[in-house]
Amino acid sequence: MAKGPMPTAGGELPLAEGFPEVSGDRWRELVAGVLARAGRPGLDGAAAEEALSTALADGIVTRPLYTANDQAPDPGFPGFAPFVRGARPEGTAVAGWDVRQFHGAADPARVNEAVLADLENGVTSVWLAVGEGGAPVAALETALDGVLLDLAPVVLDAGAAFDAAARELLRIAEGRGLAPGAVLGVLGADPLGLAAREGDQAELTTRLWAAAGLAARCHRDHPGLRALVVDALPYHEAGGSPAQELGCSLATGVAYLRELTAAGLSVDAALGQLEFRYAATTDQFLTIAKLRAARRLWARVAGASGAAPAAGAQRQHAVTSRVMMTRRDPWVNMLRTTVAALAAGTGGADSVTVLPFDEALGLPDAFARRIARNTSAILLAESHLGRVVDPAGGSWYVERLTDELARAGWAWFQEVERAGGQAAALRSGLVGDRLAEEWARRGRRLATRREPITGVSEFANPGERLPKRAPAPARAGGGLPRVRRDEAFEALRARADEARAAGVEPRVFLAALGPVAAHTARAGFAANLFQAAGIEPVHEPVSVDADTVAAAFGASGAPVACLCSDDARYAEQAAAVAAALKAAGARRVLLAGRPGEREAEYRAAGVDTFVFVGVDAVAVLSALLDVVTEEPVSDAPEVA
Repeated sequence: MAKGPMPTAGGELPLAEGFPEVSGDRWRELVAGVLARAGRPGLDGAAAEEALSTALADGIVTRPLYTANDQAPDPGFPGFAPFVRGARPEGTAVAGWDVRQFHGAADPARVNEAVLADLENGVTSVWLAVGEGGAPVAALETALDGVLLDLAPVVLDAGAAFDAAARELLRIAEGRGLAPGAVLGVLGADPLGLAAREGDQAELTTRLWAAAGLAARCHRDHPGLRALVVDALPYHEAGGSPAQELGCSLATGVAYLRELTAAGLSVDAALGQLEFRYAATTDQFLTIAKLRAARRLWARVAGASGAAPAAGAQRQHAVTSRVMMTRRDPWVNMLRTTVAALAAGTGGADSVTVLPFDEALGLPDAFARRIARNTSAILLAESHLGRVVDPAGGSWYVERLTDELARAGWAWFQEVERAGGQAAALRSGLVGDRLAEEWARRGRRLATRREPITGVSEFANPGERLPKRAPAPARAGGGLPRVRRDEAFEALRARADEARAAGVEPRVFLAALGPVAAHTARAGFAANLFQAAGIEPVHEPVSVDADTVAAAFGASGAPVACLCSDDARYAEQAAAVAAALKAAGARRVLLAGRPGEREAEYRAAGVDTFVFVGVDAVAVLSALLDVVTEEPVSDAPEVA
């Protein structure tokens, strides 16, 4: 019987035994051959590899192939400094991650009903919005009725009312006869995060003093509680990059360490009062690397502060990103949050919050909350994601990406510190300006659909009926903006909806030339593009020419038309068909495809706009809506 490869004396398994050795140069030659057949000849060596590379934010470039030669610092062991591989030796293998669900309703009875349902069905901690943007502080006892505070940790998100909310939670626990050390959770004080949200630092000194007092009380009397949250979500939700999110969280954490130690806590005790909150997105590898890099960087801060090695383990709470959630086709958000939760768990987050798929529409219903909590349940109980400690560890790509992201985050942290720290950097506008620059860069990718949004900028459904949800309480604002990936396309869809409500149906006629094989690719591309703005593509009849296009255009009821075919038929028919469309009253004529060398000829015949892969879709569609949402012109030419 043939035997498989046996481990060598050094303990390594020779998986490549029996196969010919392949060098990196040989791989690049093969890549160059594939690129040449795909229409990109003349690339070889490093140029071939670069052609398959992807530029990310923060100056990071991901390559198509990583090998053992891609060195990264030693990540150490799980549970040991620098904690890249996790804050605990056992990871989530024993009990899984903490499944933490968010509740943001203002009605305390509604909050209580939802909290109890969650805790009875797999959720292990609750995250409550309290005060402005949530349930009243005075009603916290109603919201927590029936919740066992010594079994289910409670995380407060009370904004400016954090001190009052914390004292109320402790009063409730005392009233129930709980020992001070039995209460579990996070009191949620985050003065700098609040300043970032509100744009006002008038009360910052007072709030920092109050937060330090809470931390001292927790350290002295309530070992199951942490007082402060270092919330990086304000920077992520303002359009920040992963490195900017990391750098701002480090600067905020360092500011809190200074306040807590100045208030009399030891460095180790101060570190124990902090929990860090990060966003998890559909870019699973960036999320994994960000969480691993965050632990490495915080361990470095702790070490430089003189903390004991074990005290530098960062406590992490990962939240599925609000920026990635869409208002249109919201059911796709279930897939987004699943990937994000998977990345958060794989990255080693201690707690994971999956936001309901309808979060962008208002307060979630019971079904949405059930799907959210079951996302973690499936990943843990059915996919066994928590059974492996640091499942991404050892991946040459992940280790290298972790290192590059850590370096970029540290560089931004140092810049913020040179500017005087997080408070000064917020006050001067440094943070806001840099985040705005990053969002503008990303906005260009979104507008050109190089970063596609499924169900919104790609494969939209203009006829969908959105679920109705009660409005959520307004959250604190006035400081850093809150952005969403879908915002530009959502504005287009809203314009189309308003036109329909006014009795105008936004339509575009697809003037397809030649047989289906010739026009189907570009007709499909054009239809997909127009639907992203809520514009209905009319493709009837299947094919037209210069003699039949006028009648077909008139029957479509559309004020504009788009030519769709291959380059050969454009050369033969595009000019004549465009001229016929203009003669028939088309207010705009578009052509699906790049202009090429015949651009002047086509424009002279009546083509106004060219649409193609990489075009600024938002600009093109916005201009198109200006035309297709106008009331019909009564003196338009009649078509026989």
